[in-house]
Amino acid sequence: MKQALYILAVLSDRDFNWLIAAGKRCRVPAGTVLIQQGEPLGALYIILDGTLVVSTETLGDSEIARLSSGEVVGEISFVDFRPPTATVKAAEDSLVWSISRSELATKLLQEADFASHFYHALALFLADRLRGTVSLLTYSPEPHTLEADTSPHDLHPEFLGSLETAHSRLDRLINSMKDVISF
Repeated sequence: MKQALYILAVLSDRDFNWLIAAGKRCRVPAGTVLIQQGEPLGALYIILDGTLVVSTETLGDSEIARLSSGEVVGEISFVDFRPPTATVKAAEDSLVWSISRSELATKLLQEADFASHFYHALALFLADRLRGTVSLLTYSPEPHTLEADTSPHDLHPEFLGSLETAHSRLDRLINSMKDVISF
């Protein structure tokens, strides 16, 4: 499941509108490093368009993941305040929604409801990613990929009911921002 859907499913309309107002769209030309392993991170990103490649020095800078529209980038460093463990670079001209770390941190401190929903969403998609990683490491005759969607049967019914709203919000964000910038 696209990571942004977790966040967009649990936020209220008011909080979603804040996310739109507080963030900014950023064009990321092909080959540009958006996040450098080991360097402090100043923002959380949602990919609106394009493809980003994740690599890590410990694996000889080889590609470990490809991320596309609807994925969130920089969330781990946002949560634990440590430098990123991987580099994220644009594989093609891309467009991201950037939310300043300091502005988001202030919002989280000032509004408990927003913070509760936001951190709940982060916990959900980080748990989903961990389950995907564990399934990659275990033997199974079925091929596994990190990009495999979560089965709707695996989701809490309350969250499942919010997915339509989340898809609508993500489409609104992507479509409104893609029209504004051309490469």
